Amino acid sequence: MENETRTINKYLWLIIFMATLIWSGINPKDQYTWFLEVLPAIIGLIVLIATYNSFRLTPLVYNLILIHSIILMIGGHYTYAEVPLFDTLQELMGSSRNNYDKVGHFAQGFIPALITREIILRKKVINGIKWQNFFIVCFALAFSAFYELIEWGVALTSEEAADAFLGTQGYVWDTQSDMGLALVGAIIGLVSLSRYHNRQLKHIIQSR
Repeated sequence: MENETRTINKYLWLIIFMATLIWSGINPKDQYTWFLEVLPAIIGLIVLIATYNSFRLTPLVYNLILIHSIILMIGGHYTYAEVPLFDTLQELMGSSRNNYDKVGHFAQGFIPALITREIILRKKVINGIKWQNFFIVCFALAFSAFYELIEWGVALTSEEAADAFLGTQGYVWDTQSDMGLALVGAIIGLVSLSRYHNRQLKHIIQSR
């Protein structure tokens, strides 16, 4: 019964991923920006498929990866500066910018933190909860900084796609606020989901 449920969840995950990817690729705002935005999700899918049998993750982490992929695909379809729902929120809140990109950067800390946590706990890379959490937060922040460097590289090589991909919308502190949100996301992810994550990790260990 458990294996049947796992199989159903696997195919449901793939259906949602592929359906969202196809939708996002139909008449996106900018084709090159779409490719840049969804590429991490596609790479992630390839890695998950390649490691599914050898290093199967917890359902929590798989679902978080799916959520992050959907965030990327929505941003790729509209560009992060023009997601309609956040245009509406911008008007309602009297904001000077569309803040969908901030959701993406919060997720960029929150979700990689749980992925990193799973790997270091299962591989027993670091001993001690405090050092584990310190490393996880540092990794999430470094990952965010690395992504900012990628955005900078794209801006230097393609002026046409720079504004759409960067999504700064004229905000001078955009890069710093992006990394700050990733840091906050990583901390909140650890604080809010560590216990639930531990229960799923325990189940995986017992089922081996």
